[in-house]
Amino acid sequence: MSEVFVGAPRMPVRRQVPTGRAQRQTVEMACSLLLDYPSDELAVQIGAVRAELDGLPAPVAGHLEAFCARAEALGLRALREHYVETFDQRRRCALYLSYYAEGDTRGRGQAILAFREIMRAAGFEQQREELTDYLPVVLEFAALDEQGMGEELLQTHREGLEVIRAALVDAGSPYAELLEALVATLPEPDAATTAAYHKLISQGPPTELVGLSAGPPGGIAAPPGPRPDPLAAPPATGAGGVPSESATFPKEG
Repeated sequence: MSEVFVGAPRMPVRRQVPTGRAQRQTVEMACSLLLDYPSDELAVQIGAVRAELDGLPAPVAGHLEAFCARAEALGLRALREHYVETFDQRRRCALYLSYYAEGDTRGRGQAILAFREIMRAAGFEQQREELTDYLPVVLEFAALDEQGMGEELLQTHREGLEVIRAALVDAGSPYAELLEALVATLPEPDAATTAAYHKLISQGPPTELVGLSAGPPGGIAAPPGPRPDPLAAPPATGAGGVPSESATFPKEG
């Protein structure tokens, strides 16, 4: 990702839309599925998301439907090309949340480990071959976790979410619709989050190159099989493109 990080647009205004827990779960799972690399099952996933829209507030459902419509209009091949161009080539759109807090530093390894330990403590069994700070993984965890720890992770890394959202909006990407739907369900950013966002766009994430070619920072063991560079966005091969077996929409009641 060669693009200069500094210079992302100002945080777009996004008012919170009142939602219940079941509605947030639906949005989190929908965004988890659709923010992953577009798989051959995209049409099925879009159908599953659309089947849930009637139960969501109109502004949130509108953003999800807008993404589905634009994805269908582009077609799978063009959407895949757009995905790679967006998330591989733009640092501001990287889907690894700890990158925005820790950047290219030794601290990122500990941050990724913290994600893993939180998920394990909640009994979440990750099925994808991805780092635990990968946004689609965090969203799946948030949708399935009844203790609220997943949503706390999203809030903790809110400034990173806002950088991704602002960059996608600025680029006119259909994926901006997914971030708009997601943040609409979250509390409005407080002063500290807004300040952290402005610091990120003016200075970029922390930098301290430590030689990561042998694996993730902090010496965390890589999962079996091919895996992406932890400082890059998901690869064109779609290593994380197949949703886990548990990636289904939670049912109310």
